[in-house]
Amino acid sequence: YHMSYADKERYENEERPEVQRQILAEIARKLPVYTRTGNGGVRFCDRCQLIKPDRCHHCSVCAICVLKMDHHCPWVNNCIGFSNYKFFLLFLAYSLLYCLYIAATVFKYFIKYWTGELTNGRSKFHVLFLLFVAVMFFVSLMFLFGYHCWLVSRNRSTLEAFSAPVFQNGPDKNGFNLGFVKNLQQVFGEEKKLWLLPIASSQGDGHFFPMRALCEAQNPLLANEEQWEDDGIDEEPHEYSMHQNIRVRV
Repeated sequence: YHMSYADKERYENEERPEVQRQILAEIARKLPVYTRTGNGGVRFCDRCQLIKPDRCHHCSVCAICVLKMDHHCPWVNNCIGFSNYKFFLLFLAYSLLYCLYIAATVFKYFIKYWTGELTNGRSKFHVLFLLFVAVMFFVSLMFLFGYHCWLVSRNRSTLEAFSAPVFQNGPDKNGFNLGFVKNLQQVFGEEKKLWLLPIASSQGDGHFFPMRALCEAQNPLLANEEQWEDDGIDEEPHEYSMHQNIRVRV
């Protein structure tokens, strides 16, 4: 996705924006890039000097382009993207279970404090502090984990939820939505026994992502009616063939 020296020099020496967009479009023809900017141009990062893969965004904090960027998390001091999104979800799930465990084990001592059986003043402070912190973090993490579960079910990132990705035919917030089961497999993989383990099992390499338009094009019932009127023409369109090659590589 990095430009060659000749293409980079030609792009930087050109001052007209429309010609720069044409140069990027020529280079992007060799790449499986289907998302566009708001004005329909190929997404290009001026800081990293590369054509952005689909769902890739530049993080101003990390100063790099992150594949399938979701957000920059200050709590883990890192970007959440393709390489660690599954681990981030497991981190939230493990934290929820840990807070629930603490609250459950401390609750009986809270009952003793409430009934006056707990007389030690220092113990009272510890019990109240542990229960309050565990419940507070549990509620906060529950909302955050639930929101990301909803994003996974729709195959969206946080950035895509706020700003729909733009394709060649316009914005489409469900452009990568493949259905509930396939959306889960995109993040957790096909091996269900690995879903709850901190083992990398996400599908793909972060550069290519199946799109909803591909699934509809492969379904003959959803194909264009004009294709049924063609007699004996079984030649596939060029765009469809490119999608097929991308899906095989993913």
